[in-house]
Amino acid sequence: MVIVAGACAIAAGTPLAILGGIGRAARLGAIVKGGRYLETLGRVKTVVLDKTGTLTFGRPEAQAVVPANGVSETEVMFAAASAEMRSEHPIGKAIVARALSERRSIREPERFDYRPGRGVRAVVDGAAILVGNRALLEEQGVGIPRAAHSDTSGAARVFVARAGRFIGTILVADTIRPEARRAVAALDAMGIRTILLSGDAGSVAAGVARALGIGEVEGELLPEAKLDRIRRLVAGGSAVAMVGDGINDAPALAEASVGVAMGSGTEVARESADVVLLGNDLAKFADTLAIARWTRRIIFQNFAGTMAIDAVGIALAAGGLINPPLAAFVHVASELVFILNSARLLPRSARAGRAGPEIAAPEQSRIVGKAA
Repeated sequence: MVIVAGACAIAAGTPLAILGGIGRAARLGAIVKGGRYLETLGRVKTVVLDKTGTLTFGRPEAQAVVPANGVSETEVMFAAASAEMRSEHPIGKAIVARALSERRSIREPERFDYRPGRGVRAVVDGAAILVGNRALLEEQGVGIPRAAHSDTSGAARVFVARAGRFIGTILVADTIRPEARRAVAALDAMGIRTILLSGDAGSVAAGVARALGIGEVEGELLPEAKLDRIRRLVAGGSAVAMVGDGINDAPALAEASVGVAMGSGTEVARESADVVLLGNDLAKFADTLAIARWTRRIIFQNFAGTMAIDAVGIALAAGGLINPPLAAFVHVASELVFILNSARLLPRSARAGRAGPEIAAPEQSRIVGKAA
């Protein structure tokens, strides 16, 4: 009985499967920071997605300026571009870029304060300027006319106020990444629930969600609101993956079962995440998730197979139907089979990788085919 029974296949096959899964994911362009995260990723049932920089290019353009009554377009652009001059946010950079392209004058702000998830507050020529979303202006007691909330055909509305008075709106739009459509389709094919959480206006977030086929979407969320949504999802008992790229996403990335950061995202986001995608291809995340599921499936196969063979071997040995040499052969042969099963996850050789694109798993191949 001692000869025929043993858990060597599990002890050797499980680390090999995890090593192979991590290596295969790295070959595809996703760095998994540990086997624990790969295993958790294989159990993910819900994926929460950020919008800017994740589903979109993160290079928005200021498309139009809508000044308030009695205010000129030049005044709005001067105030907004001057306030955003020190900003690292893509929207702030877009406003400054438009001002520079139109050769408008810009003044260095005397004070600058970035409010995560809201916008910026700066002092220019002694006047306090607010540039951001509705929450920022309302927080400072600035009223926004009803007309400024009208539909903008998917463009984000950036509100501008000076000296406590609303002076205009800047319409900013971003472009959806083409690979985002493939990634969402792949996640849907795997039966994974996708949710879009964005700090942008609800109409903008809803427009992106419709274009990508995401059924659940929430907009105008502050960083703490995103964090609260993630906590509630995790408390529901299912594994949740959060994909983001900005400073605002870092708390949510750390709170999720698995945090996934875009490679081009901020350093804070990459440090907070458990998986880092090299580059900006969200389809790599869907491929990595398929690899994680394949890894879990192989580990379960090895476990179930080992238990079954050990149970049968013990029963035969107890009945005197198997001798020690045959028991040793069964033990070694089954162990070899399960180790070879785990070895299927090991990446192909560099030569094979250069010969053509590598397919991570049978499941991944079917998913990519459907998504295309």
